[in-house]
Amino acid sequence: MKIIPYGKQSIDNSDIAEVVKVLKSDWITQGPKIDEFENALAKYCGSKYAVCVSSGTAALHLACVAANFKKGDEAITSPITFLATANSIVYTGARPVFADIDYDTINIEPIQIKKKLTKKTKAILPVHFAGLPCDMPEISKIAKKNKLTVIEDAAHALGAAYKYKGKWYKIGSCKHSDMTAFSFHPVKHITTGEGGAITTNSKKIYEKVKALRSHGTYKTEGMMKKNGPWHYEMRDLGFNYRITDFQCALGVSQMKKLRGFLKERRSIAKVYDKSFGDEAGIFIPGKSGDKREAYHLYVLKIDFPQFNINRKEFFKEMRTLGIFCQVHYIPAYLQPYYRGLGYRKGLCPNAEKVYAEEISIPLYPTMEDKDVLRVVKSINKVLKNNGGR
Repeated sequence: MKIIPYGKQSIDNSDIAEVVKVLKSDWITQGPKIDEFENALAKYCGSKYAVCVSSGTAALHLACVAANFKKGDEAITSPITFLATANSIVYTGARPVFADIDYDTINIEPIQIKKKLTKKTKAILPVHFAGLPCDMPEISKIAKKNKLTVIEDAAHALGAAYKYKGKWYKIGSCKHSDMTAFSFHPVKHITTGEGGAITTNSKKIYEKVKALRSHGTYKTEGMMKKNGPWHYEMRDLGFNYRITDFQCALGVSQMKKLRGFLKERRSIAKVYDKSFGDEAGIFIPGKSGDKREAYHLYVLKIDFPQFNINRKEFFKEMRTLGIFCQVHYIPAYLQPYYRGLGYRKGLCPNAEKVYAEEISIPLYPTMEDKDVLRVVKSINKVLKNNGGR
């Protein structure tokens, strides 16, 4: 029986050939492919700059460092996100503050952000959950009024866009933020194996992040002319968050396929919308004419008691049918580590309600039509066999 996972990379022979070329070249790290990938990413997103790093987590961490987070600062973010978002705040000594989500969109709610503002608030980190853009214009207004940095967690959202005053802006353009962080993990829209990036329109941030990814070192023509061609200066305490040329070769190749990947994801999402959009007891995230989803995930919220089944049983039965779903996510503050820091259940009621109901079903570009229909039929079968519908 063919296993259908919830997500999967899409790599073909042309991608492999590009990686092989680099492996046979003189540069396999810190070479020209990195610049090429960064330029392609910045051009696609509509930002002035892009800096590629070793992972999405590294991108978030460096963004927090570049924003000068320090002990005692607070940064507001969503509880429905991968742990990297909150962890990156903690790495700097700052404290994550979780603002509740909008139940319909599963994105952080601007009204809830306002409720969590204090004198210690340094930044807002909105998460574009599943590839649906947050309300960036409104978040930007809050940030500007309170002199806060905005760092978008766009790990799910490469290719997503939103409309503002009649014009479309891609996530990563940083129209309403200071920085945007991306991930190129295998289940994301494009992959470099592991990898990430930060986009920004600030030359100051760009130069700082570029140095921070390589131990905080700077090397300029002026330095080398004055002191010798070997000369460099460490001005900040940085990290080894560099990405390799062969990863970037894969990234450049994948970027050429991104439009097609997005088209396939949106096509599959339409089938799911039609199949589940009007079903009692099953809810799909809200749609909006001023937002263009990238569909990293396709999410269902299921009222399991209505179908006389719990989620653990649902998972088990789906797996016996070869369908591997996932849950995104356990609210970050419910993790043992964060409970140890004093966070408690009940902090974000909508997030906890979504967690109790959420299922991410298979969605990736190489899914065949018969695979998509098999997912739909399997979900219907499992729910119907347990007394529902």
